[in-house]
Amino acid sequence: MPPHPQAGQDRIIVHIDPDLEAIVPGFLANRRRDLVTIEGCLNQGDLNTIRLLSHRMKGDGGGYGFDQISTIGNDLEQAAMIQDRPSIEKQVALLKDFLSRVEVVYAR
Repeated sequence: MPPHPQAGQDRIIVHIDPDLEAIVPGFLANRRRDLVTIEGCLNQGDLNTIRLLSHRMKGDGGGYGFDQISTIGNDLEQAAMIQDRPSIEKQVALLKDFLSRVEVVYAR
């Protein structure tokens, strides 16, 4: 029997309405670009841009069926507003992990 994958290696299955199939790949690609931007902003101390990007993530995630992105966006926005760098780093790690493991299934 093969070894059980570590928790961080399991796929995250997200069921999305098939009507969104044409736009979901672009949405996820944009979040991956946001992640790169956020990491750069964190290195430069630009917490305002992090706040703006995370606010958009918070608002958009659920509309595309990605409630976890909305939750991370909310927590990231709150951390940026109070300049809590350790919390920002934690949320960035969570977003990176989510984006690396998410698998979309289109089903009604």
